[in-house]
Amino acid sequence: MARTLRLEFAGFDTPAQGVLILFCEEGLKLGGAARKVLAPTGDLINRAADADGFKGKNGSSLEIIAPSGLDVPRVVLVGVGKGRDLKDQDFAKLGGIAMSKIPGAAKVATVLVDFPGRGLSPERVAGIGLGVELRAYAFERYKTRRKEDEEQAREVKVTILTEGVGAVRKAFASRAAVAGGVLIARDLVNEPANVLYPEELARRAGHLKRLGVSVEILDPAQMKKLGMNALLGVGQGSEHESRTVIMRWNGGKRGAAPVAFVGKGVCFDTGGISIKPASGMEDMKGDMAGAACVIGLMHALAARKARVNAVGAIGLVENMPSGTAQRPGDIVTTMSGQTIEIINTDAEGRLVLADLLHYVNKRFNPKIMIDLATLTGAIIVALGQEYAGLFSNDEKLAERLIEAGRESGERVWRMPLGPEYDKMIDSKFADMKNTGGRHAGAITAAQLLLRFVDKTPWAHLDIAGTGMGSPQTDINRSWGSGFGVRLLNEFVARYYEK
Repeated sequence: MARTLRLEFAGFDTPAQGVLILFCEEGLKLGGAARKVLAPTGDLINRAADADGFKGKNGSSLEIIAPSGLDVPRVVLVGVGKGRDLKDQDFAKLGGIAMSKIPGAAKVATVLVDFPGRGLSPERVAGIGLGVELRAYAFERYKTRRKEDEEQAREVKVTILTEGVGAVRKAFASRAAVAGGVLIARDLVNEPANVLYPEELARRAGHLKRLGVSVEILDPAQMKKLGMNALLGVGQGSEHESRTVIMRWNGGKRGAAPVAFVGKGVCFDTGGISIKPASGMEDMKGDMAGAACVIGLMHALAARKARVNAVGAIGLVENMPSGTAQRPGDIVTTMSGQTIEIINTDAEGRLVLADLLHYVNKRFNPKIMIDLATLTGAIIVALGQEYAGLFSNDEKLAERLIEAGRESGERVWRMPLGPEYDKMIDSKFADMKNTGGRHAGAITAAQLLLRFVDKTPWAHLDIAGTGMGSPQTDINRSWGSGFGVRLLNEFVARYYEK
């Protein structure tokens, strides 16, 4: 089992216990509180730094085992480079680095946050706490045995020492809510598909009721009555029934139009009749990362009592090959009345989103709609795994998402849309076909979705490269990243809360 984290905040007068972690700027510059704590060691820090070539550059670290003069088993100095160059999002990374320096067997650690010559805002100190929370996450619930050299404490208590403790705790409360949402999303993406099928994922979304979120679950009969044939067609080959989940958080003015978030929730994607190659198919348990993000975001908004009305909608299906599965050449009539010819059953996520986007738009009349989906491998070819693809019919919405990405560290890159791409998805037999072929695959998928949003400001985030299996970072060592929760929380907080 992964160890649990107990994070606390205290003042500089609290004695350091366990592993002691401090921050220093280039040139081994330390804050006054840090110098005071290290005073009993004499010139030990300078001698160790000279021996190791440690200068305090950003991201570097120096570790001293059993330091003479201190009653702690280990001291770690984490370099921050030039403090004046640090941006708000850098502090979560510093917290992640600090957490990474606590050995698995350690039960107690102290992080002293004291930079030379300048006091840090409560928000920046709280950002360090956020980084500690995110880095501490590990998904190990199915591991039953450990090697002898992998001894790990069941719980680690980390105390962050800072000035202005009360203000820091207040600033951290909202970040703890966001961290909780990220970890929920990571858990869901990491779960195997035999555990997390559509009915079970819908049930877990229901846990949000504890926070005051209203949760409505639509079964196949209800979706059929609504005309959600595109969504239902994807799941018709599976023994697991499809579900749609509608989550509502009403923290804004009564009757005010909500902001809406829509997530693709393909709990496992074999490709259907157009079956995928066997190699790497196990990763398709994560094809519901968009839905996981929406659940995590709704948790974050409710847990921090965001002053906004928000709707989260997720379409949950399993794309399996069987005698009842959808076939290439089939034509489905969507809830909007538009028809889609199925060219490839592995282009299924856009079918789920087509019905969801129309449903949310007509029922809730939202200010804006944003969907998230692990939609295309093409976006990974275009952008790798550093940015999510952003498509939008609204300039202001796109600019706001880009800015929120910069601030949160979950970056997006705008991709084109245009009528020229419509020609690639025109069908001989229906209003459109569900794939435009090899070229511009991520764009033609977004171009199809555009046909289902009417004139509502809308953005599509293709998170195929960032939602699962993305590169490990200072704040995430998990296969499931929880990408999108921090981005969209920042977006809401910055632009839609009054």
